[in-house]
Amino acid sequence: MDDSREGEERGLPRRRLFGTMAAAGLALAAGPGHAAAPAAGLDREEFRLPWPGEAGIDIYVRNKRPAGQDRFPADRILLFVHGSTYPASTAFDLPLAGMSAMDYLAGKGFDVYLVDLPGYGQSGRPAAMSAPSADNPPFMRTADAAAVVGQVVDFIRKRRGVETIDLMGWSWGTSTMGLYTSTHNEAVNRLVLYAPQWLSRTPSTMAPGAGTIPAYRSVSRDSAKSRWLTGVPADKQADLIPPGWFDQWADATFPTDPVGARQTPPVLRAPNGTVADKEAYWQAGKPLYDPADIRVPVLIIHAEWDVDLPSYQAQEYFAKLVHAPYKRFVELGEGTHTVMMEKNRMQFLREVASFLTEADPQALN
Repeated sequence: MDDSREGEERGLPRRRLFGTMAAAGLALAAGPGHAAAPAAGLDREEFRLPWPGEAGIDIYVRNKRPAGQDRFPADRILLFVHGSTYPASTAFDLPLAGMSAMDYLAGKGFDVYLVDLPGYGQSGRPAAMSAPSADNPPFMRTADAAAVVGQVVDFIRKRRGVETIDLMGWSWGTSTMGLYTSTHNEAVNRLVLYAPQWLSRTPSTMAPGAGTIPAYRSVSRDSAKSRWLTGVPADKQADLIPPGWFDQWADATFPTDPVGARQTPPVLRAPNGTVADKEAYWQAGKPLYDPADIRVPVLIIHAEWDVDLPSYQAQEYFAKLVHAPYKRFVELGEGTHTVMMEKNRMQFLREVASFLTEADPQALN
């Protein structure tokens, strides 16, 4: 148990963070990988929720919002979840050129949240990650991730006194958010799916190889950059990621796994539940859930050089959204699976903000 939560349970005063106060019963975060202080005019809070999946493991949640504001309508509250390998906290809140995606949306008047799932980023590491990876089965399956999202959604809804919030998922996070929404439409206002996962006709870029899938995998800094640039034309690679941005992201991300960071060379360990689901469902031609069960407005946003989840998957998924009140597909040029952290990131962010802030396009007024 960390000291700050123990103090709260004894009724001791809670620590202040950037002029805000954590909710009762939740411990403030500590450790590597924190973003810089929020941009001017924004407040930031951090929370740790107990994970029902394993005693002693917590879920890290970060919030940014306009300074001094604590009341928001449902359509101005957003929760973001990450993909298969890297945490939300070092992608969605990475201050590139002095501003993160989280800062941008909070600056538009949103009450913005991100969550690192157990096994990722600032959240706790389950016991399986303290043993050799071959000793345990893969963990943090998509259904488990959706249950964590549900817990965080309920926390936010109660905190703000609203019935619904907006959701945004990236990569495997689209499966997490899509699965959750398909069974909890009543809790979701609008849904953003950034590089949606769907049935695959091509080999996986995360193929586990022959044999049993282990509990977790390890990724090196060099392999991360190589995978990032896969599929980008050779004459476009030098200009895709502005100078220093990859190193800024890697310097924030890899230290979030202290055990992996001590290896030579340093690695980031990631749960393999997503790999197991890819093999059992998406690569096997079996949907994990039915997009037709989603009954809220949906934005699908994708980039042309995404080889992790190619355009055909996004297009086929879009066609399955037959019960969404309205839906939109945006394909960005000259971007990869990680377009949110590339030269065209502002196109990406403006499209997301436009979808979330526009009036219902079917309304008469």
